[in-house]
Amino acid sequence: MKLTSYRSPLGEMTILADDQTLYGLWFNDQKYFGGHYDLSSIATGMTKQGALTITWLKAYFAREKPSPKQLNIAKPLTTFRQQVYQALMQIPAGETVTYQELSTIIQNGHANKKLARAIGNAVGHNEILLVIPCHRVIGSDGSLTGYAGGLGPS
Repeated sequence: MKLTSYRSPLGEMTILADDQTLYGLWFNDQKYFGGHYDLSSIATGMTKQGALTITWLKAYFAREKPSPKQLNIAKPLTTFRQQVYQALMQIPAGETVTYQELSTIIQNGHANKKLARAIGNAVGHNEILLVIPCHRVIGSDGSLTGYAGGLGPS
């Protein structure tokens, strides 16, 4: 694994990848930067997946709507987070869902307020921002709450 930097229109980002897999994509100033990885012990440099991620990001910021399937994304540590991230990747570009709606989707039509909180935790700790579109999940009042990448300038 290696770390690669990318300057996006929204700020400096760090990519963690090897030649086969993308493990992390963070804004450098975000909450939970680095996730569960000790980034201080990882060398910097370019990898095949790092280069593919940069290409994906350039297309994303050019509003080309690249598919997350273009990248080989590492599976989250838990089965629950895998379910949440699979559901997130089904949200079309330009659309949003609430945490409660996401809970209903994951539970096949049965809403659960406690699960909505667990989903919020999984969304907030997303280690692959933008590719796994946690920014498309909003609070029930329509606000962007809990987004780990930050809310940007007001």
